[in-house]
Amino acid sequence: MRSLTALFLASALTAQADWVDLFNGKDFTNFGGAGKTEQNGYLAKDGIIESTPRCRNLMTEKEYADYILEFEFQLTPGANNGLGIHYPGKGDAAYTGMELQILDNTAKKYAKLKDYQFHGSLYTLQPALRGHLAPVGEWNFQRVTVRGPRITVELNGVCITDANLDELNKTHPKHKGAKRRKGHICFAGHGDVIRVRKLRIAEISFEEDKEEAWYQPAGKADDKLAGLGFTQLFDGKTTKGFVQEEKHKGHWTAKDGWILHYDGKSGDLWTEKEYKDFTVVCDWRWTGENSGKRNQPVLLANGLTKTDANKKPITAEIVEYDSGVFIRGSSRTQINLWNWTIGSGEVYGIRNDGRQPLPIRAALTPRVFADNKVGEWNRFVITVKGERLTVVLNGKVVLHEALLPGVKPQGKLALQHHGNPFEFANIFVKE
Repeated sequence: MRSLTALFLASALTAQADWVDLFNGKDFTNFGGAGKTEQNGYLAKDGIIESTPRCRNLMTEKEYADYILEFEFQLTPGANNGLGIHYPGKGDAAYTGMELQILDNTAKKYAKLKDYQFHGSLYTLQPALRGHLAPVGEWNFQRVTVRGPRITVELNGVCITDANLDELNKTHPKHKGAKRRKGHICFAGHGDVIRVRKLRIAEISFEEDKEEAWYQPAGKADDKLAGLGFTQLFDGKTTKGFVQEEKHKGHWTAKDGWILHYDGKSGDLWTEKEYKDFTVVCDWRWTGENSGKRNQPVLLANGLTKTDANKKPITAEIVEYDSGVFIRGSSRTQINLWNWTIGSGEVYGIRNDGRQPLPIRAALTPRVFADNKVGEWNRFVITVKGERLTVVLNGKVVLHEALLPGVKPQGKLALQHHGNPFEFANIFVKE
């Protein structure tokens, strides 16, 4: 039997292999110029891309939807460039797509910049936090995460931009690029010299939202799921098929012929059977007391905690509800149910593990907030196949084929106790 350490290392290596070098250090392969050392006013030499006074758009051959992009860049005095996102390949990248500013905003000629023109800003759409550029001539490290409607920019370890395109489309309805969710990546040159190195990308894929009716909470006993090949785990009358210690009995009870009610005063409820690869469906809602007001971290799309200019975590006050679904017999692979700002569906135990590569943590962070209001029914559709996890909440794909490092090959399912009254219903599984 392989050790957990071996499983972790194997999984980590798999995740790291998902990184692709966009620039090979020699030529413009991946930018439509295989074998070329000059392309659209950019030079490739000694592991560095350098723009020239002739530079315009340097565009990737491939289009990208959701990804983490990392690179280092060096500015020259007064330099102006940009990073085009979701660029369709024609027109001004700042408007047909979107452009993140790459700019020496310390230059005197930029003394009267608008707030959305400073480095890292989403041009015309959202300003960036200032003051984190290294001095001109020094190398900066930048990480850009694009996931669904969210774009975040980290500069030298500080998050300087966290944009929600759905919200920006409301305030900037005429901006065509903000409506796009896929396109080329490009460096949008303006005739100034910048240098770029160590350019790499990790794609984070997910499916479109699920429109079928059975992906939505029924609000009653659901008679459709059995016809779709699912087996009922909760019969609506008893807790048969689940394991309860004697001291826990009476806290998880059947209600109204289809609801599993929990009073918030016992322990987790585990299935008798273990599962390997499966899809489980369950409806859930909060029904009673909360855990009071809490200041919980605000998460970025890449799974990291949002920080302020002093690198202190940013929190938001919430009225906390908390539960979850354990898969493969482990709390580490718990799919969280809670009303944090990130929404339900994240795998906290792995997402919060700083030892994990960033693509793994990002993929285990909900790409959208899909929770219904407290007290209303929600539906999870959770699919586990090998080491991959997909979570659909109320028809929204919040995680898609996310890697679970060190996950057990099989194990029991559990409904988590976290001190809050809670109800589940329509619990079905398909192996």
